[in-house]
Amino acid sequence: MPGDVLLLSNSRPSGGAEPFTHAREVLAEHLGGRTVWFVPYAQADHDAYATWAADALGLDLRPLHREPDPAATAATADAVFVGGGNTFRLLHDVRRLGILDALRANAACRYTGSSAGTNLAQPTIMTTNDMPIVDPGGLDAVGRVPFQVNPHYLDPDPTSSHQGETREERIREFHELNTVPVVGLREGAWLHRTGDTVTLGGHTARLFRRGEEPLELGPGTDLSWLISS
Repeated sequence: MPGDVLLLSNSRPSGGAEPFTHAREVLAEHLGGRTVWFVPYAQADHDAYATWAADALGLDLRPLHREPDPAATAATADAVFVGGGNTFRLLHDVRRLGILDALRANAACRYTGSSAGTNLAQPTIMTTNDMPIVDPGGLDAVGRVPFQVNPHYLDPDPTSSHQGETREERIREFHELNTVPVVGLREGAWLHRTGDTVTLGGHTARLFRRGEEPLELGPGTDLSWLISS
């Protein structure tokens, strides 16, 4: 049975609350009692990020980047937390270091991602919002879930003067060339896969499918069909 997966849209709740306070309960349920390796490669300062994450999560996180062979450690890890930042930097480094293949092979590992870490859990990083600051050597990711996610999903703002594409328009462009469903996770939302069950928690989301109108999803929605369709 594949290890459980928890995919958070964000680490910092709105309104100035402390990081991860919106997801304390589900994080404790998902990671409690396990040795958790923190994957900091989405940001430039790995030491500072690992320290911040340990304090913010209140967990005894082990920094993967300080291991002599990070890939070997990831290959046998009981649980990982992949932090946010730039998705292209993250994928570039985990591919270069062999961590990408190690995480793919270690299906029993409990995977937690936030923002860019959520993007890495998908089949590809094609629905990230991030700027491609480095060539990651391909867009294929870990594939811990068979659908795509758009963390930090923002609804169209009819009062905005911004003339570029909205998130919805960009996801529609994705579906002009791809058939994979996309879950737009609003801030404060997460997806929790336990066995063959996928549930939306924390906040609302939107489901995008090719050729169909977006569907509003409320907390508690069962999305298990996404891993069997």
